[in-house]
Amino acid sequence: MNNEIIDLTVDSEERGIRIDKYIADNREELTRSYIQKLIQDGMILVNNKTVKANYKVTPDDSILIQVPPPVDLQINAEDIPIDILYEDKDIIVVNKAKGMVVHPAAGHYSGTLVNSLLYHCKEELSGINGVYRPGIVHRIDRNTTGVLVVCKNDKAHQFIAEQLKVHSITRKYNAIVYNSFKTDKGTIEAPIGRHPIDRKKMSINKKGKHAITNFNVLENFSNRYAHIECSLQTGRTHQIRVHMSSIGHPLLGDDIYGPSKDSFHLEGQALHARILGFIHPTTKEYMEFEAPLPDYFTALLEKLRK
Repeated sequence: MNNEIIDLTVDSEERGIRIDKYIADNREELTRSYIQKLIQDGMILVNNKTVKANYKVTPDDSILIQVPPPVDLQINAEDIPIDILYEDKDIIVVNKAKGMVVHPAAGHYSGTLVNSLLYHCKEELSGINGVYRPGIVHRIDRNTTGVLVVCKNDKAHQFIAEQLKVHSITRKYNAIVYNSFKTDKGTIEAPIGRHPIDRKKMSINKKGKHAITNFNVLENFSNRYAHIECSLQTGRTHQIRVHMSSIGHPLLGDDIYGPSKDSFHLEGQALHARILGFIHPTTKEYMEFEAPLPDYFTALLEKLRK
C-alpha cells in the first residue's frame, strides 16, 4: 500500500505558526504528536527540504506530507456492549456511556470504545489515526456521554474530518452548571490553549485556538444551578468546560475546572453530547442524530427541581 500524499500551501495570514501546529490545524485527522514523528522521519518536506518541528511557516510555503499506510492493529477486540444509534458501510454512530474512554492511551489499553468497536466492526475501521485510534475522527471526554461518529474507511474519515475542520458539523450539548443566569442565552468567544502551568489542563489563552460557544438557558434552579444547552461553533479540547468556567458557571461535577467536590458525588462533569449532525460521506445528505439524556442526568434534574 502506497503512502497517502497531502499537499498544503501556507496562506499569508498563517505566517509564523509552528509547522506541527499548522498541519494539525489544517488536517484534524492527524494528531500533533503523529505529525512530529512524521517530521522526525523525514516524511514532511517544506519547499522540498526537511525541517524540524519548531520550523515557523511563511506565506506560500509548499508543504508535502507523506502519511504511511496504517500498521496492523495491536489493540485487542473486546466484547463490550455499545449503544449503536446508526450504522452503514461508511460510518457507525454510537451513544457513548459515561466513564468509557474513547481510544487506548497510557493507562487505558482495554475497556475503551475502540476495543469494543474492533469486536463489533472487525477490520472495518479507518486507519488514518493509526494503531490506537482506528475509526476515531473526533472525541468526547471520558465522563461526557453522548453521540459520537466513527468512520469505517479512510474516505469517510477524510470527508468527516474536513467538516470538522471548517466547523460545519452540528454539535449540541446539555450541561448542568453552577449558578443561575439572569439572561436567556449568550455567546462566549475566547481562544483556548494549553494551560501555561498545568499542562494537563486547557485555559483561556490568547495564544490558543479560536473558540466560540453559544448557550441557551433551559432552566434555572433557585440561584445555585442551571440546565443549559451549548452549541459549538468550534470544537476545542474541553471547550464547554473551559468556557463556562470562565464566566462563573463551571459544570457540576467538574473537579478540574470547578469545585473539587460536589454535593451530588458525580462521576465527572454533567455534560451530554445530545445532537450531532453532518453530511454523509457517500449520500452527501445531511443526517442528524440525537442521544437521549442519560438516566443519571435526568435523575439529577429531578433532584434540582425539588
